[in-house]
Amino acid sequence: MSWGRPGPDPYPPPWPPNGHPPPYPRYPPYPPPRQDTSLLGMVRDLRDAEWPPLRVLLRAGRPRIHGCAWALLLLPCTWFLTLPLMVGYVFARSARSRAHRLFPPRGHRRIEDPQVTRVQRIRAWTAAVMSLLLLAVYGRPGDFGQAQEQYFLRLAITPPLLLLSAPVVIAVLFRWASPGARAGMRPRVRAAGRSALWYLAAVTSIPLYVLLVFLAVEGGVLSAKTVYAIPWIGTALVLPLVWVLFFLWSATGPAIRTGFNTAAVHEALPALLTGVLVWEFAVISLVTGGPPPGPPLIQVLALLGGPASVTAVSWWEIHRLRTRHGVVLRA
Repeated sequence: MSWGRPGPDPYPPPWPPNGHPPPYPRYPPYPPPRQDTSLLGMVRDLRDAEWPPLRVLLRAGRPRIHGCAWALLLLPCTWFLTLPLMVGYVFARSARSRAHRLFPPRGHRRIEDPQVTRVQRIRAWTAAVMSLLLLAVYGRPGDFGQAQEQYFLRLAITPPLLLLSAPVVIAVLFRWASPGARAGMRPRVRAAGRSALWYLAAVTSIPLYVLLVFLAVEGGVLSAKTVYAIPWIGTALVLPLVWVLFFLWSATGPAIRTGFNTAAVHEALPALLTGVLVWEFAVISLVTGGPPPGPPLIQVLALLGGPASVTAVSWWEIHRLRTRHGVVLRA
């Protein structure tokens, strides 16, 4: 064995002696994701993603607008259809962008927990099946119509009920929090309050605008002859109402899911608001529609089972937020 001459390195480098590692092997590129070109897929894309500008929509993926589209747009005989559609699309896109800027569609949970989402979905389907079984076994012919009225009543009263309940829950949570946590919550509370004021202003602007137009007609400022003689006056009167209606249509769903952006104030606020709202809905349903059909024991179980199960899931969600993510109510 010779100690003077170095032998071969037992741990050779993984690249050649010139000091530069070899290039990575060039794997074949992944195929692009398959796009759903069906009508349902297009509707889903328009619902979830941001709407493209009008010029991009008219191009339909091409570098420039097709000649057939130009012919359709420039023919005077098609203006009665194309111009209202294009102007309506521009206003609808503007209202939708503003609504999603105030109420992000995916902002209802700051911490996503797939297990909680799965349990909530199972509870919702179980409640729906139990309600249908209850109506099928003990319901009378008029109970099905009453159940439908209760459903639409909940849809109508959810936004105002959230506007009234969210400040109370936030005030209680703000009172529990430490001074340091309050300082961090204040700007988020102000942001949520501004978005709620935007929604409230949009809702109240509709009857005020209709009243203003009615007073203008009654006062002689506007008349049917003037609107028919000058078509752009009618368009100018309708477009603000169209913008507000599209804003409310795009903002109501995300606003309800986020509790008017209260999810940004505290991670546990969506669960707390859900637990409060479900008992308020139970009281309102009892007052407006009476008890559920069936024997007294079934009525009590049906009346209290739904809110109790929602409350249990909400507190379980808060427990998981505390144990897995360190979110506490008395921060």
